[in-house]
Amino acid sequence: MNEPVLTIVVPCYNEEEILPYTFDKLKSLLKGMADNKYVSKKSKILFVDDGSRDATWSLIYKETLRSDVVRGLKLSRNVGHQNALLAGLFAAKDYSDCLISIDADLQDDISVIEEFVGKYKEGYEIVYGVRKNRESDTAFKRNTAQWFYGLMRKMGVELIYNHADFRLMSKRAVEELKRFDEINLFLRGIIPLIGFQSTNVYYSRKERVAGETKYPLKKMLSFALDGITSFSVTPIRLVLLVGIISFIISLSFAVYFFYLKFFGNTELGWTSLITSIWLIGGLQLIAVGLVGEYIGKIYKEVKRRPKYIVDIDTFNLPFRENYRDEEKEFYPLNKGKLFETN
Repeated sequence: MNEPVLTIVVPCYNEEEILPYTFDKLKSLLKGMADNKYVSKKSKILFVDDGSRDATWSLIYKETLRSDVVRGLKLSRNVGHQNALLAGLFAAKDYSDCLISIDADLQDDISVIEEFVGKYKEGYEIVYGVRKNRESDTAFKRNTAQWFYGLMRKMGVELIYNHADFRLMSKRAVEELKRFDEINLFLRGIIPLIGFQSTNVYYSRKERVAGETKYPLKKMLSFALDGITSFSVTPIRLVLLVGIISFIISLSFAVYFFYLKFFGNTELGWTSLITSIWLIGGLQLIAVGLVGEYIGKIYKEVKRRPKYIVDIDTFNLPFRENYRDEEKEFYPLNKGKLFETN
């Protein structure tokens, strides 16, 4: 416990601009912690290439061959941030006592990683990195994030406010996470369900040094919808409630219209008729679409397709101090491993 084996898992998608910076910062951090005997010298940094279309894997691959602490995992195609993160955690758990996940842009403050490990040594099995504030965000992103967290809590979903995917998990916590076998993943909601002793570490988020965000508005909305529909049936219940209210209102208007008819005060109303048709039609389409979203998730779950497929895994790649590119060739083996030719 005094010197735990730590693996830092870094999902990457089209991050060629930021990777050289990330390599240097994380290697320096891990070396300092190992030299101070805060973590084991067997600790590693695992970069997971999520089907990038740029030179991301090439950079990871070369750094893997040059460094004794950097390892790489190449997925066969883009499967999304959450699945890529899972791939890294599950690949590294057998070699690690604890694992930390962090995005490749290093906007999350790596200086608190030592504090993460300190909390782990105190007995905490899950340590959440929580932002102190959202002052660096735009007003729109800040307000929508607060609305989302508030909505999820009202739906009964346990979320850590202002926490994303910067966290430490013990090996035991990751093994329990692997038992959650659903295809539709929302890790921010799943991990609190594990229930092990946890705590928060607060930090200030930094500006991105290079490259562009991989979460534009469209992806953020999709992510939020996945989170809501993966953890709660409240939206369907709300649709049912709207249907019941509409039915009651319709009955009330029916009574009112019959009253007018019998007393001879009926008038034909084009506006009210069209408005009613469009209103009810819109509600029906929303209801059908929402139910379809849940049915689509059920469809994905019952097929039981793998969340990801590993193309190349360099965790067991041999390392030599006198490495030169022209002296070695490596080829992928049938199980996703790499071997060295003589």
